[in-house]
Amino acid sequence: MARQMSAIFGASQPFDPTHRYTTSWILPPIVLASLRIILAIYAFTTTFFILAWNGTHAPQDLNRRYFSYFTSLTYWGIAFYFLFSSLHTFRYTLTGTSWLQRWPVMLQVAHAVFHTSIVTFPVLVTVVFWALLYSGVWFPTEFTAWSNTSQHALNTVFAAVEILLTRTLPPPLAHLPILVLLLALYLALAYLTHATQGFYPYSFLDPNGGSGRLAGYILGILAAACVIFGIVWLIIWIRRWLTESKLGMHGKFAKSSGVEDEEMSEFGRVSTK
Repeated sequence: MARQMSAIFGASQPFDPTHRYTTSWILPPIVLASLRIILAIYAFTTTFFILAWNGTHAPQDLNRRYFSYFTSLTYWGIAFYFLFSSLHTFRYTLTGTSWLQRWPVMLQVAHAVFHTSIVTFPVLVTVVFWALLYSGVWFPTEFTAWSNTSQHALNTVFAAVEILLTRTLPPPLAHLPILVLLLALYLALAYLTHATQGFYPYSFLDPNGGSGRLAGYILGILAAACVIFGIVWLIIWIRRWLTESKLGMHGKFAKSSGVEDEEMSEFGRVSTK
């Protein structure tokens, strides 16, 4: 029963026997690991620089509000995901296995859900920001232009790296209710923020604008998240079909992984270059 449940949430046992989370169909493992750590460093540098800049150039309470924004929470998620995924990939490159494969099942499920959130939520942030929040006037300073571009445009580029360059499978449909739950928890956080700090992280969450308008925004963002999940699922499915079934580019593997025997039953000969 436990095995069946874990499989539903993307953690079938043995977990990731063909190393899809730590390999690419086009990049050698060491290059994928290096790319991931570069993205992690950029994301962490961005977040710390924004906090430092706000602390010296902005009102004192701005940093206290920082973690009330879905954008900020998602960007921290990006930073930590690429940090841990790079470590797993470096480990796989050196030994042929990743720490991820030896983790308890619940942590493997958590990583699978984490991956799904990383390829979904950044796109949602980008869509909501440029469609609803952006005023149409370009940012007045270089800092605001860079920080907003990094958090509301490059975040989707980072997600695209995971969607297009890795060998991951389409996310399980069981992850969608979890994403919806996370959005609901953030909604609760937004109203808790108003109750404790006196402001709404996003103006459209203010019920004074009308309950119908508020419900429309909430349901619209929920629908957008579901649509984005579906689009990401389809893109990953097409990527796998095109690269593996049509082009025969089954992946670049660590020479010490011994994956060839395991992969033969799935798609035949693989590359270890």
